[in-house]
Amino acid sequence: MPSRLWNGAIAALVVFGLVLQVVITVRAPALPPAHAVGTLSGAPLATRLVRVASFFTIQSNVLCAVVAAQLVRDPRRDGRIWRMVRLDALLGITITGIVYATVLARIHEPKGWEQTVSNAIFHYVVPIMTVAGWLLFGPRPRIDAATVARAAIWPLAWIVYTVVHGELSDWYPYPFVDVATHGYARVSVNAIGVLVVCVVVAAGYLVGDRRLPARS
Repeated sequence: MPSRLWNGAIAALVVFGLVLQVVITVRAPALPPAHAVGTLSGAPLATRLVRVASFFTIQSNVLCAVVAAQLVRDPRRDGRIWRMVRLDALLGITITGIVYATVLARIHEPKGWEQTVSNAIFHYVVPIMTVAGWLLFGPRPRIDAATVARAAIWPLAWIVYTVVHGELSDWYPYPFVDVATHGYARVSVNAIGVLVVCVVVAAGYLVGDRRLPARS
């Protein structure tokens, strides 16, 4: 079945990318101590792994892998919680792909084949395949206003976690949440902007879910 093959490929790609990312993280030096935004080196291994898991990009890709794996088992998957997780995967990976391609790609320079490949998987291949898979195979309809509201919980939780973790560790995954540099007022404005973008993207998927042909 094409949808199972497509979603199986998404799940496999994310797992492969995560394996590469773990290898990169393990190889990163623990010394000297470093707290630069987005850096993995300069901390013990456990801390480096926490840093990896703190990236919105990584969390978005993991959500995509979870959803894709479930669709391999059951292409007609449904349920209130599943709808929320599916929409979070869609909005998260859409934002990941757009923001990286338009903003972060200019300042991020992968080094070595592991970084180059994992970067391409997380920021280009999985975003394109996930959105294309939704367009081609659905399942639809699966999104309503309540799902959009529930889907906002994860981005909000990520922002709160990022600020609290940054306050405790003096490390932030992205410049726009760097309280040490910008202060709480500016970061609060940035956070509101992120939530607004998430809701707008989710609303876009809601409209598409209602207007595109049903797929189940």
